[in-house]
Amino acid sequence: MAGEINVDIKVEEINSVKKKLLFDIPWSDVKKELDSQYRDVGKTARIKGFRQGKTPRNVLEMHYKGHVEEQAVSNLMGASYEKVLKENNILPVAEPVVDQGKIGKNKNFTFSATVEVKPVIEPKDYLGLELERDEVAVTDENVQARLEDLRNVHSTLENLDCDRGVIEGDFVHVDFAGKHEDKPVKELTQENYLIEIGSGRFLPGFEEQLTGMKTGGSKEIAVRIPDKYYLKEIEGKEISFSVTVKDIKKKVLPELNEDFIKNFEKYESLNDLKQDIRRSLEEEKGIDVNTDLNKRIVDVLLEKNEFDIPSAFVERQIFSMMMDTQRRMVMGGADPESAAEASLNLRDRFKEEAEKIVKFSLLFDSIAGKESIIVSEEEIEEKIREIAVRQGQDYESFRKSCEDNNIMEEMKTEMLREKTLDFIKEKAKITLTKKAVDENSEEK
Repeated sequence: MAGEINVDIKVEEINSVKKKLLFDIPWSDVKKELDSQYRDVGKTARIKGFRQGKTPRNVLEMHYKGHVEEQAVSNLMGASYEKVLKENNILPVAEPVVDQGKIGKNKNFTFSATVEVKPVIEPKDYLGLELERDEVAVTDENVQARLEDLRNVHSTLENLDCDRGVIEGDFVHVDFAGKHEDKPVKELTQENYLIEIGSGRFLPGFEEQLTGMKTGGSKEIAVRIPDKYYLKEIEGKEISFSVTVKDIKKKVLPELNEDFIKNFEKYESLNDLKQDIRRSLEEEKGIDVNTDLNKRIVDVLLEKNEFDIPSAFVERQIFSMMMDTQRRMVMGGADPESAAEASLNLRDRFKEEAEKIVKFSLLFDSIAGKESIIVSEEEIEEKIREIAVRQGQDYESFRKSCEDNNIMEEMKTEMLREKTLDFIKEKAKITLTKKAVDENSEEK
C-alpha cells in the first residue's frame, strides 16, 4: 500500500443493526497506488525486447493493466475499510456486502460496503413479571400409565395363530412402493418395513388402509402427503402405493405381578416399582413445569422488548439447526446424502424459530450485562465435574474433550442464560395454579 490514504466517508443508518458505508477516495491517492503497483510489477516483469526492471510504463500498462488495477482496488478498499471501521468504532458481525466501482483516470474511486453490527439493547420490563406457574400433582392414573409403558417395553411379538386380517395394535411387515403421477418415489419405497397399526408414526391415512388385509395380501392405496414434509417436491400431493403384507404379529403384554419385577434388579416388590415411578414422574413434572415457565418468560420479554437483529446471526442459527437435524437423521439410520437434502429442504421453516432464538440470546445477554450476572471459572469447573460423574467419565479426560471440541464457551453461555432466567424468576410475582395431568398429552 502506497502510504496513508485520504477517504471521504458517509455512514447511512439503514436500521439499528445495518449500516451502509460510502467511500470516496481522491484520484491523487488512487494514482499513488497505481504507480506503486506498476513499480512492483516492473521489477519482475519479463517482456521481450526489454531488460528486467527497465520496461516502460506504457508497455507495462499494455500487459498488466487488469492485474494492477485489480490489486490497487483490493488495497484501496482494504485499507480504507479498516480505517473507517476503526475511526467510527464499527464492529461488523459478518463480512460486508460490497458494491464496487472501477478505476477511471482522473476520477475518484468510489465504493460502498453494507455491514451488520450487534444491536445495542437496553432491556426493559424484566423485573416484577406477573406469571402463573402450574402445580401438577402425580396421580395413581399417571403411575398406572407409566406401568403400562413398561409392560409395552417388555412385550413380545408373536405370529398370529388365526387367519384374521390386520387390526389396530398389530405389527405388520410390509413391502410398499410409492408413485406420483406414475413416477416412482424412491424415498417412499421400501421392503419389509415394520408398522405398528394405530401408532400414527407413518404417513397419515396409510396405516388405516392396511386394516383387514391378510398375510400375503396386496392392494393399491392412495395417501395425501402433508403440506409440510421433508420432500418438498411432493408436499400436499397424492401418492399411490402398491402394498403387500408380508406377515402380521400381535403384541403380547406381560402380567403385572411379582414375576414382572424380576425384569428389574433394583426392586423387591411391585409396590417398590410403583413408588419409584411416582418419584420419577414428580421429577419429570417439575422439569416440564419449569420449562413451560421459562418459555412464558421468554415470550413475555420478547413481546415487551422489540429490536432489530442481524440477518447474519439468523443465518448462522439456521445453519446450526440444519446441521443438527442432519446429524439426528443420520444417527437414526438415514442415508447421509438423503439427510443432507432433507435438512436443506427444511431451511425456510427454521427461519422463524431461528429469529426467536437469536432475539432471546441477545436479550438475555443484555440483561445479564445490565445486572452484572456472570459465570465464574469455579462454577464452570463444578459443572464439568458434575457432568463427568453423571456420565461415568474421568474428570481430566472429559475436561480436555470439552476444550478440544470448543464446548467450554457453549457451556458458559448456557449457564449464564440459566442464571439470568433464575434471576428473573426470583424478581417475578409467580402465582401457583393447580392443574390436573392430561393423560392424553403425557409424553411417553
